[in-house]
Amino acid sequence: MKKTVFTICFSFLLSSLFCSFSWGARIKDIAELNGVRSNQLIGYGLVTGLASTGDDLKKVLFTRQALYNMLVRQGITVNPTEFEKIKVKNVAAVMVNATLPPFAKPGSTIDVQVSSIGDANSLAGGNLLMTPLKGADGKVYAVAQGPLTIGAFSFGGKAAKAQKNHPTVGRISGGAIIEKVAPGKFAKDGTLRYSLRTADFTTASNMSNKINEKYGVGTAFPEDSTTIKVIIPEVFLENKVQFVASIERLRIDTDANARVVVNERTGTIVMGQDVRLSTVAVSHGNLSLVIRESLDVTQPNPLAGGNTIAAPETQIEIIEDDGQLMVVEEGVSIGAVADALNAIGATPRDLIAIFQAIKVAGAMHGELIVL
Repeated sequence: MKKTVFTICFSFLLSSLFCSFSWGARIKDIAELNGVRSNQLIGYGLVTGLASTGDDLKKVLFTRQALYNMLVRQGITVNPTEFEKIKVKNVAAVMVNATLPPFAKPGSTIDVQVSSIGDANSLAGGNLLMTPLKGADGKVYAVAQGPLTIGAFSFGGKAAKAQKNHPTVGRISGGAIIEKVAPGKFAKDGTLRYSLRTADFTTASNMSNKINEKYGVGTAFPEDSTTIKVIIPEVFLENKVQFVASIERLRIDTDANARVVVNERTGTIVMGQDVRLSTVAVSHGNLSLVIRESLDVTQPNPLAGGNTIAAPETQIEIIEDDGQLMVVEEGVSIGAVADALNAIGATPRDLIAIFQAIKVAGAMHGELIVL
């Protein structure tokens, strides 16, 4: 009796958990809040301290010019004519790029990636000199400097070389200090605007309905298939962060167009769950053409006059598999469609041709995308 009661209670608890848990996607995973975005930064700099693996100054002129300008800015008098004769192999010209996160404050640090643009063999052991990082508007938002982490090596001589990973690209963890805040707008005029990463009218409507269900009718409404406008309730006007966090945790049902994506180069086929096929008869047979060539040598009899002749001989063989005509009933699910097509015994590349033919026949209800 106790065992029966325990089983009933456990079943009821398990069913309650499944009923209360939502399998929809979180809003923060399918939509982005306008005004909260990252910005790309880029800069040109020099890496020094390389073990004779840097740029060749005779071939890479911009590295030589950058090194000359750097020395002049440090107060070192350099004769341009004599400088051209200097051989330096421990310096490399690099491009430095980073991503400035939203709401980043001056004084905080971000990671930077450094990549060689000259003919340097390796950046291992190098140190990046102070490099301003600019945004798309040409203004400096961060300054990068520090030792590089490569995770690779490249050694060798004239006859042999050993290399692991990619030695001309490195990274500096926390190597850039933010100097300026990027402009941005957040909750302007008491409203928020979310942009769906994949435009869809049904998803936009579901998101708006979910927000209105939690915070009241009129809080959110879709402006188009991508943008949802949200009016911040008065109770959250002084605590906008909490309101945004609560919206991001809401789960909604997403929708998308029925698509079949095929890639003939790799033989990859991806079908969406809403793809449907009308009743159609499919027959697919493989045709193989095999051509073999060989030399047929003809020699004269012993002590007889004549020449040895090599004549090519061509053999052509045509192999055609028997095509099986199969009726594919209208699929009610993606599994039924897959089972029906697999029953034909076609390979992934054959299925690509079958899908294209079914689409032309008008029996596929969905979009066919060929990569």
